[in-house]
Amino acid sequence: MRDADRDDLELHRGLAAGDRGAFETLYRRYSPSAYGLAYRITGQQVLAQDVVHDAFLALWRAPEAYDPARGALRTFFLSLVHHRAVDTVRREERIRARQDRASNLEPVTVEDPAEGVTDAADLAERRIEVRAALDTLPPDQRQVLELAYYGGRTQVQIAEEIDIPIGTVKTRTLAAMRKLRRVLDRSEAPEGA
Repeated sequence: MRDADRDDLELHRGLAAGDRGAFETLYRRYSPSAYGLAYRITGQQVLAQDVVHDAFLALWRAPEAYDPARGALRTFFLSLVHHRAVDTVRREERIRARQDRASNLEPVTVEDPAEGVTDAADLAERRIEVRAALDTLPPDQRQVLELAYYGGRTQVQIAEEIDIPIGTVKTRTLAAMRKLRRVLDRSEAPEGA
């Protein structure tokens, strides 16, 4: 074991006991190499400083994380700096990607007012078709759908309100949705098909 490693072990014992002097000595000893490593990975001074600060803070808060049996304190600490720097770069990339997505949500287009009128007419026609399709359902199936979609009730609330088991509500809902789909699919089919 090198003299520096033995000295580091003593400083680590002091650090574990809460000795600020030991911490300051470790900081003076390893902050330049830690900063150099963090700067090489992040490429930014401010990020590198944050990484070094966070790594020293982690060492101060949890000195027991270092196990002398696994290697030198210097190796452990620089590995900690390396991992934090890589995590910082990944976090910055995620933030940048999110900002890029947010700034490029939709291309700028000029809206055609006729499209809004056409869409509204299509929607009104579709509502009429859905109402007509609802009228083809047996009353018990129509009731659960109307309570759910027009009344905003959950299946549990519907079961309580009309005093039937929840399983019956689910069965009626599923059967009604399947029948509606068949009826609405037929109404969308082109004539002569």
